[in-house]
Amino acid sequence: MKTLTGKVALVTGAGSGIGKAIATLFASEGANVVLADVHQVNIEAVAKDIKANGGNALCFAADVSREDDIKQLIAFTLQNYKTLDILVNNAGIMDNFTPVQDVSDELWNRVMGVNLNAAFYSCRSTIGIFLKKKSGNIINIASIGGLFGGRAGCAYTASKHALIGLTKNIAYDYAPKGIRCNAIAPGGVNTNISYGMEPHPFGFERMSAGTNNAPPPADPDNIAELALFLASEKAAFINGAVVTADGGWTAY
Repeated sequence: MKTLTGKVALVTGAGSGIGKAIATLFASEGANVVLADVHQVNIEAVAKDIKANGGNALCFAADVSREDDIKQLIAFTLQNYKTLDILVNNAGIMDNFTPVQDVSDELWNRVMGVNLNAAFYSCRSTIGIFLKKKSGNIINIASIGGLFGGRAGCAYTASKHALIGLTKNIAYDYAPKGIRCNAIAPGGVNTNISYGMEPHPFGFERMSAGTNNAPPPADPDNIAELALFLASEKAAFINGAVVTADGGWTAY
């Protein structure tokens, strides 16, 4: 039997990068997957590939920073698959390495909306489902930027620190109810998250001071394999953990 046979998994930011890799791997391991992304064309392409390889996938275009979109996404999942077992909060955006003095309200709210509020909304909407089932699994894609202060700009760093706090609080509160919540903290990964970014000169200079010891970036599939483990019964006693996946960068 495949690792996730019969499970229903919802993956945000599934149109590319880490989210695409997780959705594709979960589907290959037997999960019924719901792909969410702001770019409809991207998730349709991912779903097409999944189905071509014998998997099951549905698409729902959503701006996950909007609570109404999250509610509709959860309703869509339940309407089609009747339940939800695994929630992967992967959607995320960068902040151009902008230091606090130059962070506009617009940038702050946009980064917090996608990186933190989206995870909060989706967790709040799914906990009730998991409580009824007496089981559930949440995986939040954080960052080493959520562990240290110099890997990104102010807004991104704050959002990922907060996401880790959210992860630990949920894990502790609901552990007796059969619900697990863990986070993955990747280092550099070959994705398009920085596409179109215009780095802030000062912020980028400060961040770059610590990159001389950085290993080559990971492939999204490396992170997907870790997510699969956390989603599986093999990780049944792992809860409230933040698993660093950075090739040893932060070990220095």
